[in-house]
Amino acid sequence: MASQQPYYRQGSPLTIRLNSLVGRLARHGISLLGTAELSVPGRKSGRPQRIPVNPYRHRGAQYLVSARGHSQWVRNMRAAGAGELRVGRTVRHFTAAEIPDAERVEVLRGYLKRWGWEVGPYFQGVTARSTDAELLAAAPDHPVFRITTTRNA
Repeated sequence: MASQQPYYRQGSPLTIRLNSLVGRLARHGISLLGTAELSVPGRKSGRPQRIPVNPYRHRGAQYLVSARGHSQWVRNMRAAGAGELRVGRTVRHFTAAEIPDAERVEVLRGYLKRWGWEVGPYFQGVTARSTDAELLAAAPDHPVFRITTTRNA
């Protein structure tokens, strides 16, 4: 019996180049619609791995959602339990806790309302207008971390 691999959609070469540009812009203080550069230690190398993300605020808490599934930054975040978000010289160090699938529905719905135009293709037809059951079915494919700022640098 073959084991099922966790969902992951790798970016196209164009997407990878655009992510690199968006990350560099955030690193230099230009946030496009709220983007930030995430830095998390590599789980094997320990070296910082950087990627642009769309932090999402919901009911007073801040979240990071992995639109593409169980990506490298997700695996690194699970191992490290912490990271930092940067926009220019503003760096926010944080701890991260992955939330259970059942708690993801409201966060995913709000995230898709805010960022669906950008990340919709990675959600395989699930949108902000999908039913709770449809969002719950998609939740295992899209890890969500609640982040808590520990200090600003």
